[in-house]
This record gives sequence, structure tokens and C-alpha cells, in this order.
Amino acid sequence: MTAFLSCVMVGTAPAVPALPAEPEPARGGQARARTQVALALSRVAPKTATSSGRNSKITVSGTVENRSGHQLQGVTVRLRTSAQRMSSRSQLAQYASGQPSSLTGLPAQAQLPAANGTGGRATFSLSTTTAAIGLRTFGVYPIGVEVVNQYGQVLAGVNTFITFVPQQRSFKPLSVAWVWPLIDRQHRAADDTFLDDQLATDMAPGGRLSGLVDAAATTNTPITWSIDPALMDDVQTMASGPYTVKAPRAAKGTRKPKSATAATWLNSLRAASKNDPYFTVPYADPDAVALVRNKMSNHLAIAYANGSVASQVIGRQPTVQMAWPPSGMAGQSTLNEMAKLGRLGNGAFLMSSAAFTDPAQGYTPSATTRLATEEGPKRTVVYDETLNKIVSADTRSPGTAVLAEQRFLAETAMITAEAPDLARSLVIAPDRRWNPSPAFAKNLLAYTSGASWMRKTELNRITGAAPQDRVYRGYPDAMEAYELDSLYLDQVADISRTAARFTSVMVEPVTMTYRRAVLRMESTAWRGRTRYKRAVLARQELRERLQDDMGQVRIITTENQRVSLAGSSGRIPITVVNDLPDQTIEVRLEVVPENTARLQIGRTDDQDEVIRLGPGQKLPRWIPVRAAGNGNARVNVRLKSADDRAFGEKVTITVRTTGYGRLALLITGGGLAVLFVGVGVRATRARRRRKAEAAGDGSTGVGPAATGSTAPAPPSAGAGAAEFAEPAMAPESVRSPGSAEPAGDGTATGPSTGAATGPASGFGAESGDDTGAATDAGSGTDAGSSTDAGSGSPAEPAAGGRPAGGRQRGGDQG
Repeated sequence: MTAFLSCVMVGTAPAVPALPAEPEPARGGQARARTQVALALSRVAPKTATSSGRNSKITVSGTVENRSGHQLQGVTVRLRTSAQRMSSRSQLAQYASGQPSSLTGLPAQAQLPAANGTGGRATFSLSTTTAAIGLRTFGVYPIGVEVVNQYGQVLAGVNTFITFVPQQRSFKPLSVAWVWPLIDRQHRAADDTFLDDQLATDMAPGGRLSGLVDAAATTNTPITWSIDPALMDDVQTMASGPYTVKAPRAAKGTRKPKSATAATWLNSLRAASKNDPYFTVPYADPDAVALVRNKMSNHLAIAYANGSVASQVIGRQPTVQMAWPPSGMAGQSTLNEMAKLGRLGNGAFLMSSAAFTDPAQGYTPSATTRLATEEGPKRTVVYDETLNKIVSADTRSPGTAVLAEQRFLAETAMITAEAPDLARSLVIAPDRRWNPSPAFAKNLLAYTSGASWMRKTELNRITGAAPQDRVYRGYPDAMEAYELDSLYLDQVADISRTAARFTSVMVEPVTMTYRRAVLRMESTAWRGRTRYKRAVLARQELRERLQDDMGQVRIITTENQRVSLAGSSGRIPITVVNDLPDQTIEVRLEVVPENTARLQIGRTDDQDEVIRLGPGQKLPRWIPVRAAGNGNARVNVRLKSADDRAFGEKVTITVRTTGYGRLALLITGGGLAVLFVGVGVRATRARRRRKAEAAGDGSTGVGPAATGSTAPAPPSAGAGAAEFAEPAMAPESVRSPGSAEPAGDGTATGPSTGAATGPASGFGAESGDDTGAATDAGSGTDAGSSTDAGSGSPAEPAAGGRPAGGRQRGGDQG
């Protein structure tokens, strides 16, 4: 059914007292037949009917297709007419949605045997004359086409209109101006990546944007362009060099070459618009109402500030100052902000007629009025909402363009006929993302110039006309359901704040920014439920890209983010890295312990220094710390901008301290003191003993001195000394201090001094303890290993072969 205009019979005819309704066939038969046949009109001529000449003959052509799935009998198409003209726009709307059975005239009909068979299709052309219908006075007249079977049962039907203009004209033409929107949906998340390549299709011949520019280039009807700077930004990006297309959630993007299509379209736009006035909406056409409602007016200000990209691409400044709220409707707060931020000055608002009450005078007023704002009264141009819907409807399906053209002519003629003696103005502003069929846009401009009841006019002339009072009804509560909701905008605002912190560390020239990317997330293009899912995907894509970029500026520390201190103080290694390819940054390093009672941060000479890193550079830093007691303490490290704004995620480092450094030093020092005293005492005793022996009494033992032969010397003190010596234990109270057992393995490594291996930690006298572990006291040489009398020269042998000094235990182990 999408290939044709499906027209079905309703249960009752429109309630129009001036035109009596014809009896209807039974509802049950209509219900069974309503989807059996598709009817599409392909031509209605002439566009302006007259009483004589070639325009006095009315011809309606179209196509009928049997889609019932079975054979039909006696398929017939017939033309219905009425000689009674429409008396108001509301009556015209009733007939537009009604069925032809309410029209009494049957001037022509034709059988269509080709449409009887299953899937059968037949074309038709039915004609009559203005005289046969009875048209005599200026106005709009309904005509209809219906398809019936052999029983007269209506299978399909559609109403349209003919405008009749007599030779003697007694009306003042309606001044008509056009706003020509050149606004598109958003195609990018980050500045250098497109979410799709649809823009290339839309700019190619036959595409939406190509058709709008072509229609404007081939008409002499004045138009005023409404241009989104974001669209110009997108096209310029495609035309100036290679670009990347990456769909949301895709693993990787596709690199596209410089677009010749974009360059050609831009040249066509410049040529078509060179003599036309234009104004810009704020960058990306933001949802101004939703932004003001959510207290994000600063974003609206940024959108206005970024509008200059349009003039840079087009090559000339805007010639019209105009503010166009979303859907042409806004509350008082939004109007105030748009007037202020947009610097409206002597410009005007562009508003929908739906924002004002219906005129009390019974006819459509002129388009110029005024609205009160905090900046003072502002001129307001009101476009016709009914005509907006007519021209903005789908006109690419078969039959739809013909019906829309006839309705456009009928509506404008009806406005003129409402008060034919009163000169008035009319503004037509299609939807922002208008997508007409290629010929439809051209025809509308041609009808504006050619129809006798219209006079083509420039928008600025209507803007400057004397304003007429209208009653502003305010912003309907029901419209809030179409806005970007607060939950969505809160997420966008969070991205904006994060991006601002990121850009705050960048040094001019800034090669990457996210302002326009954030504005694209706030566009009216995301309004509506069908677009919300795509909006969320685009927002997620931007957030992920921002996080990836921010991750290029980071802090590196130990692999597991843990640092161990053997002593009470030491240093934490930290490296600041800038992996951004084309951007220099300036940051400060902030190191804060979570518990200052357990861990304190020392000062360094470069602690407050701003770290400047070019693309790909990195800088190491050593942070002195001092711990109080054993255990774990946590330190939070993060980067901050030069103006002290926090940037990126903080890095938490766990510092583990044992507290052994000072204790080890005390133990080692005490042990050495004891050992030195013991060695001194024993050395003194040995010297005295040698002196006594040298004095000549010949014995130091208990027996008499030997004479004659000399006995073998005893084994020296060492491993075997204890095997040969007869033990003789001395009382504990007289034991030498050196008699203690050696502590450790007897290998001398020297006591640890605990000296730090790096720069001073910043804590003065406490700097002796560092991360290096102090050597335990047990590793030093025991006093018992010193050479003494028992291990050096042997004593004189005593009688009976015992060595002298029988109280010794095989070497002096004192």
C-alpha cells in the first residue's frame, strides 16, 4: 500500500450543512472493500480554472490498482464535483479529509476492465468543464474521484480542489514570502568522525539537499534562507579533506576520501543564494526551550557564538536577524533568552500561528505582529501552521505531491477570498528538515509567482510592515513531551563539564575541542521518540571518544600502584605523560594522602611548578613521603589545570611501611658496642698473659715446668680445639663478656648505615632512613672470631703432656 495513496470510505460524510450528503452504502461492505483498491492521482489541471479558454477544461488523471487478491467485477472510476465554493478554511479542511460521495455532481466516469483481474492496474483520465460544474465566482471548489464496483460499492476515493478565477477580478492579491530551511540532522559526534555518510547521499543529484538548492536556483520567487551553521561545518569538513565514518558501537571506522560531491554542492549553494537574504539558527539548531527549562542557557549562548562558521563557508555575512524557536513555539523565558543571546536588536522572531489564538475577525490576519520580551517589544513574523503542515507532508509517494499542490493553491486562494478587499501578508516556512519531492519544491515557488491571487514578496518587507495585534497563547504544556528530556540533557551537561576540564589543560593553539560536539547532542534533530535511541547512541559515542582522548594525558606509577617503604620515609615514583598527537598541555600534580596522621607528603623545589608537555612527551617526578607507624596508607594523585581545575581520574597509590629502618640501626649499633667491648677486654688479657710468660716463670698452669724435650704443640683454637681441651667451666659471674655465642653466621657484612640513595626527602635529620632495608645486627662478625693467645702461638706444654693454661677450653672463647 505504500506505493499508492490508499483512500478509504469513512462511515459518514463530513458534517457540512451547505452541502447535503448523499446516502452512504452499508458500512459492512465498505469495511471489506476499503483496502482492496489503491488510487493515486497523477495530474489535476489546470491549476487555475477560468470560465473560458483552455483553462476552462478540468482534467483529472491517475492510476487504479487491484490489490484485493481476487477478481473484481465492473471496476469503474468516476469524477464528482460541486458548484458550491468553500466558505472558510475549516470547511476546506473537512472536505480534504472527507470522501467524494458527499459531492453531488457526476460529470464523468470510465470503466477500467484492466483493473478487474488480480493485481490489475489501469490508468484513467476524466474531464469536465467549469461551465458544466457551474463555476462562476472566485473561490475554491471541491472535486473528487472515487472507484466503485459493479454494485456501486465504493472501493476507494479522494477529494481535492480547483481554484476558479473569473475574468473580472475583485480581490487584492496576498503578499507571500518564503522561508527556505537548510537544516539537517546531526551526522557527527566528535568533530573528526561522522556517524554515517548519509550527507553525501543527500547532496548528490536527487538527494534532499540537492533538490532544495536546485529549486531555489531555478526560480525568480524571492526566498529567505534559514541555514544551520553545523550543516555548513559538516559539508566543509567533507569537502576539505579525508574524513572518517564510524557507526555507533562499530569496532572501527572507514576512511573516506575528500568529497567531490560536497564541494560541488557548496558551489551550487553559493551560486543559488548569492542574491538572497539569509539568517542562521544557532549552531546545530539546539532545543532552546529544553535548554532554558533545564537551566542550560549558557549552552544556548555558545551555540549562538559558533554561528559564524556559516558565513565563513558561504562567503558573506547573514543579511537578516531572526530567531526561530523549535516548532515556532516557545515560552516567555525562552523568548527572553533568544532575544538577549541572539542579539535580536531590530530583528524579529519567526513564530508559528499555532502560538497565537484564532483571529476574532473571522479571517487570517497579516503575518506581522509583536511580542514582549525583557529586551523590549520585538517584531514577530508569524508563518501559517496549516500551510506548514501541507507543504511539509510526505510528497515522495505516488499521488501525494498532486494533492499537496492542489491544497496549497486552495488554502492561499481561500485566505484571499476570506477578505478579498483587504491587503494582507502570508509567510510560509516548511519544517526545518523539509524533504519535498524534487519537482514539488520547484512547483510551489512557481505557483507563488504565477497564481493571480498571490504576489511574491521578500520576507524583510513583511518584517518591516506595521504589526497587527495578536493574542499570544504561550507555550502549550503538551509540547513538553516532544522536547529533549532532562535526563538526556543532564548526561550531555556532564559530558560538557568533563570536556571543559580536559580543554583547560590545553595550551594555545588548541587543536581539539568538544564545544561543537556537545552542541550537536542538543539539537532539535533528536526530538521525538523515533530519534531518541539514535541520540543516546551518539551521546555514548561522544563520551567514549572523550574518555579515550583524556586517557592520552595520564599519570603512570608502579605497575600494581603499590610502593613499599622499609623505613619511615621514602619517595613515590610518578610519571606524567602526554600522548596527544598534536596538542601541548600544562598541568599541575596534586598528591594528597587520605590520612594525614599516618602519611605526610614532603615538599620539593618543583612542587608548585606547572608541568608543560609537548605532544608525545613525559616527565618523571619523585614525591617524598613520611609514614607514622607500620601498615598501609593511601595517596591520591591527580592532575589539575594551571588554573587549579581537577582533570581526569585520580590515581590511588598504596604505600606500605614496615618501620624497621630506625630499629635496625639501634640494634646494630648496640650489638657493635657490646662486641667491641668484649674484644678489647680479651685483647688486654692476652697481652698480660704474654707479658707474664715473657717474664720467665715458665708456667702459667698448675704443674711444674717441664725440662728436657719439648712436647708437641696443641691444636690451635678453632673447629678442633674443643676436642682436645679438657673442659673446665668457670663460674658464670666471672665469665668474660666475650663468651656470648656468636649471633649470626659469623660472616662480616658490616653494619648498615641506612643512608638514602636519592635526593634529600625534605624531612631534615630524618633523612637517614630510606627505602633500602637495614642489615640486621646478626650479620656482623662475632667477637669470638678474633685472634687471641689460644689461636696464635701455642702455650708451653705442661707436665704429663697437657697444654699450659688448663682452664682454657681449647682456644680462648672467653
